[in-house]
Amino acid sequence: MTLFGRRNVLMVLALTAAIAPSFVNDYYLFVANTILIYVLLSIGLNILLGYTGQLAFANAAMFGIGAYATGLLQVRVGWPFWLAFPSGALIATAVGLAISLPALRLRGLYLAVSTLAFAQFTQWVFLNWESVTYGAGGFKTPPISFAPLPVSKQAGLYYLTLILVVVLYVLAQNAVRSRIGRAFIAVRDSEIAAQSLGVDLLRYKALAFGISGFYAGVAGGLYSALLNFVSPEGYDLFQMVLQKAMVVVGGLGSIVGSLLGAGAIITALEALRTVKGLQEIAFGAILLGFILFMPNGIIGALKAKVRGWEEPVHRSRRRNSPPGPAAVTTPRSEVRP
Repeated sequence: MTLFGRRNVLMVLALTAAIAPSFVNDYYLFVANTILIYVLLSIGLNILLGYTGQLAFANAAMFGIGAYATGLLQVRVGWPFWLAFPSGALIATAVGLAISLPALRLRGLYLAVSTLAFAQFTQWVFLNWESVTYGAGGFKTPPISFAPLPVSKQAGLYYLTLILVVVLYVLAQNAVRSRIGRAFIAVRDSEIAAQSLGVDLLRYKALAFGISGFYAGVAGGLYSALLNFVSPEGYDLFQMVLQKAMVVVGGLGSIVGSLLGAGAIITALEALRTVKGLQEIAFGAILLGFILFMPNGIIGALKAKVRGWEEPVHRSRRRNSPPGPAAVTTPRSEVRP
């Protein structure tokens, strides 16, 4: 393992994140919390888009569904956050599973258009179903309490988000290195070939959409607690473009790339917040530059220039085991479930 390999860098980032509340103010803690939330969104979208190859535009809608479900269960039903939050994530997961049904017959541009229509319909519901969603004005959510723990709301929510990011990151890494991940890649490379190898398309597409919905739902619930407010404009088409950009900048088909892309995009947007007129221009320039000059994203450049950033699709064998095909990183064209 090299000094600047993936594991060492991620360990340093995790340790830095763990002690961050001790030496940063509330603004930087808010930005760090936002980055962590978008890491979850980026990981879920990358599993769907980068690993399974499903060109879907519903992630922002599921993000909003998770936020609205968590907030409305607190405001309308009176549930505490600790009950509303997992319920909101499960609702978003159910929506993701429902979206997977037309995905069995649609692919490519047709799937993109149908999921975009769903996202726009969801936005319309948020805006116009005023008796439930409070319409365009949005609504405030109750402040989250971490009693009896001796932490503030900001620090407590930050650590909750950090713990969930670490757990869900590890789960995603393990999933893509298992036969599930290899089946996702087989579906991405060729659905006909995947079927001939015995891959159940409905099962694995539904699983990819469900995982993406779950990650978006968790992120939505955390985002509603972070802002203490839910409104429709936070989950519009620009939100979808933002999440797609994170996946492209970080690297398609890479869990680590999702983390790097989310951090890079949110940091860039925050740095340009004082020059609002240039924010959209800079955002577009960054996205265009990566598409033209770094199509494999940040993770592609790291893999090419720094040792220790490989992401094999098989779990490595024990050190005392003889090397075999399962211990070697499998090229995209040779992946088998």
